[in-house]
Amino acid sequence: MLLRLPTSLSEAQRYLAEGAVPVGGATLVWALWQREGFPEQAMSLRRLPQANRLEPGELGAAVLLHQVDDRVPDVLHRAAATVGTGAVRRTATVGGNVVGSTLRCLLPAALVLNARATVLDPDGAYETDLAEVVAKRHLLLGLRWSDPVASGYYKAPGEAGGPPPLVVATAVHTGSDGRRRLDVAVRDGYEVTGETTPCDTGAERVLEELGRTGLGSLPVEARDEVRREVTGILDRTAG
Repeated sequence: MLLRLPTSLSEAQRYLAEGAVPVGGATLVWALWQREGFPEQAMSLRRLPQANRLEPGELGAAVLLHQVDDRVPDVLHRAAATVGTGAVRRTATVGGNVVGSTLRCLLPAALVLNARATVLDPDGAYETDLAEVVAKRHLLLGLRWSDPVASGYYKAPGEAGGPPPLVVATAVHTGSDGRRRLDVAVRDGYEVTGETTPCDTGAERVLEELGRTGLGSLPVEARDEVRREVTGILDRTAG
């Protein structure tokens, strides 16, 4: 297998056109390749500057999870810090988690930040939404967002090899009109559901509104955690 290490977007674009398979941190694909055979070409973005940015409002796809720190909102920092073991976080990448993993621990955090994704295909780089990235498994270059007023992240305890633990991500944003809104995203099993509602009306009214959305059909335990997380972040941002 030939490993390509592009240092420019034009190089990465050319390797994609030649059939190179994105490898990320190889934490997910290596065992599969050992069973089913290795591709002729693989491509890592670890030397591509655009995929290694870590700064306010921007996170590159090649950034390792253990490198994600307080330069990003708390919800994204905490999501990265709870993925797997320390050894996994020192190898796994942001892009591999969002696109390559079935668990997608970072996806709820990115959703509540209303993050936009920059992706690359053989025709070039462009910006799109996370739904398209997940559905079409694009090659992710990075994420961009506007910082929230506050954010939170809850991940239930889980066992290695067990079912995916519940994740509840929250963020409060202020719109251009000065009004605040609350974004909530929940991973229940392998499914991720995200909803948005105005949040200047008080916690109980907000919870009532969320109960009328897809979050209202979650299991009781998940709804209880949503209530706790929503109440907590609204209390912290009151006034």
